[in-house]
Amino acid sequence: MINDFLSRQFIIFIITGGTAAIVNFICRFLFDFWFSFSTAVIFAYLIGMITAFILAKVFVFKGSKKSVKQSLLFFSLVNLVAIAQTWLISMFLAYYLLPYLGVSVFVPEIAHAIGIAVPVFTSYIGHKRFSFR
Repeated sequence: MINDFLSRQFIIFIITGGTAAIVNFICRFLFDFWFSFSTAVIFAYLIGMITAFILAKVFVFKGSKKSVKQSLLFFSLVNLVAIAQTWLISMFLAYYLLPYLGVSVFVPEIAHAIGIAVPVFTSYIGHKRFSFR
């Protein structure tokens, strides 16, 4: 399993996923104008997820034998786990841990950035084994 994270494919996954994460992060700022932080995290994640699917299909898992429809279904299922991780971590950090630690500046930004970063490893394995097998 550790070899999965030492591959060229994982590096490309990190780059494309990082691009999708930036889209996610920027969209959360935009959604903040209309929604609560909690809801904005979810909507931004969905935009990032669409970006990630397109980039992963085109650049990371080019040799996938699954149809786009099948890949999208499994991609969505893997991302249900990831969005739960992102949301739980973002909320925990923003409302409990960071305030407890005395952090009072950029709390939503820090919480959301860490929340986005955590599912990288679980998502890669899920997409490699299920979404784009």
